[in-house]
Amino acid sequence: MAELLEHILSSGNMLVALNKVKANKGAGGVDGISTKEIDQYLKDNWVEIKDKIRQRKYKPKPVRRVEIPKPNGGVRNLGIPTIVDRVIEQAIAQVLTPIAEPHFSDNSYGFRPNRRAQQAIVKLLEYFNYGNIYVVDIDLEKFFDNVPQDKLMTLVHNLINDPDTESLIRKYLNAGVMVKGKYEETTKGTPQGGNLSPLLSNIMLNELDKELEARGLKFVRYADDCIITVRSKASANRVMASVTKWIEKKLRLKVNATKSKVTKPRELKYLG
Repeated sequence: MAELLEHILSSGNMLVALNKVKANKGAGGVDGISTKEIDQYLKDNWVEIKDKIRQRKYKPKPVRRVEIPKPNGGVRNLGIPTIVDRVIEQAIAQVLTPIAEPHFSDNSYGFRPNRRAQQAIVKLLEYFNYGNIYVVDIDLEKFFDNVPQDKLMTLVHNLINDPDTESLIRKYLNAGVMVKGKYEETTKGTPQGGNLSPLLSNIMLNELDKELEARGLKFVRYADDCIITVRSKASANRVMASVTKWIEKKLRLKVNATKSKVTKPRELKYLG
């Protein structure tokens, strides 16, 4: 499937990606190039960048780390890639999304074409009306920061089986971050703020969706927010224990024990 990378790098696909990134405006990355300057920069450098990508010699720049305060205290790490890297990531996402979509669960609503939070809420209300009035609310601890990259890349490989594209994606995972002017390497995680991260998170968490479906559970997932509904408190506690164990063993992700809970619908705060 070497043509996959060519499809990503095709001028039509790159142009759509460029326009999307410009429309989102957003701050520049570590190289200081802004959305206003990107057209000229790509005119001058795109041929060279494209050749480097084809030869697997392209090196994405580290992402600029900014801390966004959370409403309930603590901070969320947001990574700001350079505009050039945002465009390339966007171009990869555009080509991989139609390949990944048919494999994704009907119960996942985040970062997907023609799906949104409201639909997840409506689905939850349906479950409650069926009498599934106990909620297992599973919180993944700093999901984007902790994704095991080898596991993720195995799943990407199973999906696309294209070494050139896989090599490029891994370079984005390993690009590192600049924190207060200092470089730090990224051996795990996928930068929250990168254009590829939403798709990669769904590829990873689709494994969880498949497991919950195989168990016949009624659930909705929006990005890393997963809510399972059951009929009794006893089964809610059982599900919480067994699913937590499965996530930590099979996906090598950490479940946040203090934030994960068994609760009733009226006490649930979901998707704001």
